[in-house]
Amino acid sequence: MQKVKEVMSTDVQVISPDATLAEAAKAMLKCDFGLLPVGENDRMIGTLSDRDIAIRGVADGKGPDTKVRAVMSEGVQWTYEDDTVEQAAERMSKHQIRRLPVVNRDKRLVGIVSLGDFAVEKSELQPAANALAQISKP
Repeated sequence: MQKVKEVMSTDVQVISPDATLAEAAKAMLKCDFGLLPVGENDRMIGTLSDRDIAIRGVADGKGPDTKVRAVMSEGVQWTYEDDTVEQAAERMSKHQIRRLPVVNRDKRLVGIVSLGDFAVEKSELQPAANALAQISKP
């Protein structure tokens, strides 16, 4: 079974909870990211997605100077780089998320895996495809 480290993106940046939404949005635009892990004191304390900015930020009337901390998602879900793609897909399905931070066994951030990263050989990933189908249901 394929491992997460074989399909994940290793180009990942962390943003401070004290950064502004404008700074976060600019970083996402520049690097074409849809998710930024939020780090404080060398720990991941949350994630900030483009959806967080849109729904918890803009739609709630918050401006570009609002701090990331005010709209980030807490309770970080993650997967190990040596987990199988199926395990990561099941976690994503269970928590209804489309992107997942990836850590090594020392719990250091090493990448991000997204639904698009799972677009590989279907026969090997049928269980993962079934898990992911749950995310796509309305």
